[in-house]
Amino acid sequence: MTTKLRAAIVGSTGYGGVELIRLLLAHPNVEITSVISSSSAGAPIADGYPHLNQILTDRLDAVDVELIRSKADVVFLATPHGVSTELSPKLLDAGLKVIDISGDFRLQSGDVYETWYKHKPADPEYLKKAVYGLCEVFGEEVRGKDFISNPGCYPTATLLGLAPLAASGWIDPKSIIADAKSGVSGAGRGLSLLVHYSEINENFLAYKVNKHQHTPEIEQALSRLAGEEVVMTFTTHLVPMTRGILSTIYVNLTSPRSEDDIRELYRQYYEGRKFVRIRDKGKYPATKEVWGSNYCDIGLSLDSRTGRLTIVSVIDNVVKGAAGQAVQNLNLMMGWDEATGLAFTPVYP
Repeated sequence: MTTKLRAAIVGSTGYGGVELIRLLLAHPNVEITSVISSSSAGAPIADGYPHLNQILTDRLDAVDVELIRSKADVVFLATPHGVSTELSPKLLDAGLKVIDISGDFRLQSGDVYETWYKHKPADPEYLKKAVYGLCEVFGEEVRGKDFISNPGCYPTATLLGLAPLAASGWIDPKSIIADAKSGVSGAGRGLSLLVHYSEINENFLAYKVNKHQHTPEIEQALSRLAGEEVVMTFTTHLVPMTRGILSTIYVNLTSPRSEDDIRELYRQYYEGRKFVRIRDKGKYPATKEVWGSNYCDIGLSLDSRTGRLTIVSVIDNVVKGAAGQAVQNLNLMMGWDEATGLAFTPVYP
């Protein structure tokens, strides 16, 4: 019998953490050996999440590096921004593999991180070690590494929608506008007026206009793909649903192309990548069609009047935008098939 990889989850009482629990419980190569919460240590995980009753009976551990080292081989950090900055270096120095789902190591510049996140940046030595794990684009860099920075939810949907065009040089990098909408689970389980039922129900609103912290993450990856600086307009919205992100992206082409040529470019770019599905002409994805899954579905439409291309990209923000991609990164890290433990169909309706 093959020994399973031992996994610890720090931040197990948040939505990203509990989704990791759901996915890892079904992973054939992984055993959850520690669920960790700084605020609820000592309590059974099922107290906060009764759906885990008789499925996961563990009590929550405190955040203790020595305890984690004794119980785990890999650590997932589903923590608020600013926590991983201090914790990840300690875990890495203890010889553990780390997959960070927070935003603390996504940006290569500490100054840019501090400007957008309003937190002290990580040690530059560890920033250099972190591999940005957008699986379908930079996945080969993840293989065999010990420290992965999991992309944000909005960047995952938006970058997967843009990557083939940015890498090919087919779009004007100064023309990009992304209009993204998310369900309220993206705000986490904490209480706030923004996601109060009376405020968000039957409502639709833009927030953090021109100030969302995922903006420089998207620009950084696009600049790398395009080979030149990319600055874009990125606007986020909240919609009264639990899960899902839909990013509608508008770009100008650098030269005339047919929609068929563009669709073929996407299919070739994502050939063999099991979790990106390109829709046929005239078909556009909806968030319900990827709900509970690790898929990203993409639709394309070229407007012959303006020459502008519209891209519609959808994901489940808690799965492909967080926990699912973290498991996909684990699979790549360990040399396993990237779909291991993730090969399930979306939940519908």
